Amino acid sequence: MIFSTFEWTMAARYLRARRQEGFISVIAGFSLLGIGLGVATLIIVMAVMNGFRAELLGRILGLNGHLLVQGIDRKLADFDGLAQTIRGIDGVVRAIPVAEGQVMASANNAASFSVVRGIRPEDLRGESLVARSIVAGTLDDFVAEEVVVMGARLAGRLGLRIGDRVTLISPQGSATAFGFVPRLQQYRLVATFDIGMYEYDNGYTFMPLPQAQVYFRYGEAVSGIEVMLRDAELAVPMRRQLGQMLQGRAYLFDWQQSNAHFFNALQVERNVMFLILSLIILVAAFNIISSLIMLVKDKGRDIAILRTMGATRGSVMRIFFLSGAAVGVLGTVLGFILGLSFAANIDTIRVWLEGLTGAELFAPEIRFLSRLPAKIDGMEVVGVVLMALGLSFLATVYPSWRAARLDPVEALRYE
Repeated sequence: MIFSTFEWTMAARYLRARRQEGFISVIAGFSLLGIGLGVATLIIVMAVMNGFRAELLGRILGLNGHLLVQGIDRKLADFDGLAQTIRGIDGVVRAIPVAEGQVMASANNAASFSVVRGIRPEDLRGESLVARSIVAGTLDDFVAEEVVVMGARLAGRLGLRIGDRVTLISPQGSATAFGFVPRLQQYRLVATFDIGMYEYDNGYTFMPLPQAQVYFRYGEAVSGIEVMLRDAELAVPMRRQLGQMLQGRAYLFDWQQSNAHFFNALQVERNVMFLILSLIILVAAFNIISSLIMLVKDKGRDIAILRTMGATRGSVMRIFFLSGAAVGVLGTVLGFILGLSFAANIDTIRVWLEGLTGAELFAPEIRFLSRLPAKIDGMEVVGVVLMALGLSFLATVYPSWRAARLDPVEALRYE
């Protein structure tokens, strides 16, 4: 569609309403603001949802692996040979034997639940997510006997500092003549980590693998082998391949099975939020329709004069199309700039608002992460912008068509 200079001039004139047309201008302004806020909100919400998924996926898989090979009775013997075989498969990055169990950690008259994971010192240093998140102590001391590495939040709750001792109480105790006695053992804290995910920082403890085997009575076995892949999407085909190799000697769980309910809930929430927030743009588009219809009704005499001076119906239609489309385009551009700016600095804004209001806006114990994440997806942003522009352009079609169909004789007769 080609627009002439005359049509651009008339469209711009109609956007600058006179005093008696002020109400129409107010409606157009609210339409522009509505589209801008709708586009910005969609971009921000989609970025935050993408950020949540990426951060949670990165932290969960960075600590738990893409696949878990678990013994039939939760004990896996001959694990070193099996781990070596798995490492030789194309697509496998690491295969780490672990001995895992649940305990109650107690110190300084405080107690808290913890998952204890027995792991070899070299494997823990290879866990980049943990190794680069050490906030106190050092992993160099992890080779000694009766030592542990804890999440910083867990250590803080128990009032522990580096060098302090913590008592681990296992429910897998021993039966005695005086009844069942839980297993207690003291360990020295040599390092703490803070990976930024509340669930792990507040509930995970690492212990050298030989000590964990003794403490949880695994003997020469482990609870399983965690497998890290080159690509998380390879988990399903790799599980099938390992299943054929193991032939029922162990259970296999991939990350999608272990966290399916969690990521499915995130996806459903993301889709619903997109649908609901799209209604903001739709409502703003209806405002464009109403403001243009009112403008056409108010400019009936002008349209009639233009027609008698030689303006075609197509020209009149394009004038009002430009008037309405300008509102949609300006609103979309405003929302685009605002949305990207807000999403790129959302955690800084969150910290500033918390300092201003004195209220905690993002509780890490509820939302798993200690910071508000955002990941801007270029294709999603383009989709939001195109949707806003499409709705804006569609909203101008009917009022423009009505303006073009206006009979000049009838319009001048009733003026």
